Amino acid sequence: MVFFGLESSFSSGSTAFPPPLKSVTPEMDSEIKEEIPVHEEFILCCGVETQVLKCGPWTDLINNQSGTRPKLLIFIIPGNPGFSAFYVPFAKALYSATKRRFPIWIISHAGHALAPRGKKILTTSEDPNAKEIKDIYGLRGQVEHKLAFLRTQVPKEMKLVVIGHSIGSYFSLEILKHAPELPVIRSILLFPTIERMSESPRGRFATPLLCWLRYALYVPCYLLLKPWPEKIKSLVTRMVLQMMDIPKEFSCLNTLEPFCLVNAAYLGSQEMREVVKRDNETIKEHLPKLIFYYGTADGWCPKEYYDDMKKDFPEGDIRLCEKKIPHAFILSFFQEMANMVADWLKDDLSKM
Repeated sequence: MVFFGLESSFSSGSTAFPPPLKSVTPEMDSEIKEEIPVHEEFILCCGVETQVLKCGPWTDLINNQSGTRPKLLIFIIPGNPGFSAFYVPFAKALYSATKRRFPIWIISHAGHALAPRGKKILTTSEDPNAKEIKDIYGLRGQVEHKLAFLRTQVPKEMKLVVIGHSIGSYFSLEILKHAPELPVIRSILLFPTIERMSESPRGRFATPLLCWLRYALYVPCYLLLKPWPEKIKSLVTRMVLQMMDIPKEFSCLNTLEPFCLVNAAYLGSQEMREVVKRDNETIKEHLPKLIFYYGTADGWCPKEYYDDMKKDFPEGDIRLCEKKIPHAFILSFFQEMANMVADWLKDDLSKM
């Protein structure tokens, strides 16, 4: 998960953030930074403020009945924390790599985003299939949150490509399992934390912090960050984003908002406890539309998890990274990942 997936780019004796890929040329970089429209919305989904970043000129797929409406949506589900702004460089790179033909939307997790003061929050129609969500910030609640969004914000007939990163891969599988009526033609699971999270190298470190010491961390979190004026939070956030080369035009104050950090830690604690056994039944049922991508040095889903997947599903499209891309690829390896994903989708998109 990216909450500690961001940490996965830290290691003893290394710099805080991995260096940019040498393969990203100035020409490629300028193409990404060329005027690619990204629209920010805050909507009320399942009663929770939700940040959605929409890459491309299409901002309302439901009410757009023109002939220019695309036939497919690429939907990105982040890791933990679900800060959608961190994924904008990847979304822009993927949008360019797929010839700017399809919208790419990134959704925040429930409770991981708060609208800035004065920002309009859009309401959505009721999801007729929605169940009462008792724990919207927990693992199951996050799945229902994504399902409610897809059912109310995306036309029923629109094809879907779902890209899940880290715990977003778990949510992607849950969407296939609980909403088989959604027209998902491809689900791409990047560095998938879909099993034995607490047994992974990072999980063994994170489990006591998230499950046993979490409440002790809440107090300093609130005491240190809550009193900060919004201007100070904004300044610190912008400095960090500049170091990480992440666009500053979107609402990123959530990275220093105790409410959001506490919800991210709470979700992380449930990941450690509940993401244990791989859902082989769902994987088997939807294997033809699944692509798995594992890292060679991933502290959240180590190579042995890849080996086990290959053994159990030899006919599946299960890939091992050969480029030493870290779990937190969104920091410096977004272009390389976008190029690969676009190549995997080439056949699917050519039919649209």
